[in-house]
Amino acid sequence: MVTAPADVLRAVRRAAVALGDAKAQDVVCLDLRGVTDMADYFLVASGTSDTHVRSSAQRVVDALSAEGLKVQSVEGLEQGRWVLLDYVDFVVHLFHPTLRQFYQLERLWGDAPAVSLPAA
Repeated sequence: MVTAPADVLRAVRRAAVALGDAKAQDVVCLDLRGVTDMADYFLVASGTSDTHVRSSAQRVVDALSAEGLKVQSVEGLEQGRWVLLDYVDFVVHLFHPTLRQFYQLERLWGDAPAVSLPAA
């Protein structure tokens, strides 16, 4: 768990870099502060297959673990259709493209502004 706002955003951006390194697609960060208390940010991305979703999620876990950040909860890693990595202050959602289109988290959280991310 991260507590300082600047540290949270730094961790989110590090996760986004890991996703870029894994060739995840359509990486979007939503700033949920002021919209909900569940987390400060959602990082949303797609993989091209179940295997790609799983490996991208693992890359995020490994990258943040190397910086001392432990994922608090992991859902869906075995199936690879929708993986949720909960870091308490932010949540990483990795989708198979068909599920991302179905759930449309960016639309559901349309009140949350997008955050600029490092170039892949």
